[in-house]
Amino acid sequence: MQLILLQKVTNLGNLGDKVDVKPGYGRNYLVPQGKAVPATAANLAEFEARRAEYEAQAKANFDAANARLGKVADASVTIAANASTEGKLYGSVGPREIAEALTKQLGVDVNKSEVVMGEGPLRHTGEHEVHVHLHADINTTVKVVVVPEAA
Repeated sequence: MQLILLQKVTNLGNLGDKVDVKPGYGRNYLVPQGKAVPATAANLAEFEARRAEYEAQAKANFDAANARLGKVADASVTIAANASTEGKLYGSVGPREIAEALTKQLGVDVNKSEVVMGEGPLRHTGEHEVHVHLHADINTTVKVVVVPEAA
């Protein structure tokens, strides 16, 4: 399936690239998310007519992500969770809790989809490194300190 990318997609291409992807990926993810359109002659002509608008939007998104990076880079957030005396959590701390803590403690809007936890949710107290993916080109690491709740 051939598509025209309307924004930069990690490991796929840049704005305006004509790419070949598997039909399911294009039909179920790229097109519904507004990241691409089918590579028809009409869509290609419309894209070329609106290229400057798409590039301005991409630059605005990149600049906004850079501004958020300045506030989030190498930051530290503390999350209180219910834990046993050995430090094992009774639940877990996932991307949603981390995104909420970043938003509340640092005043920066972070979506749960931007928090990348490669090894799954946190299940122990202590310091953990968590990756935050703000844009296709902008990634950073945040220190998350999980402490037991005061009884």
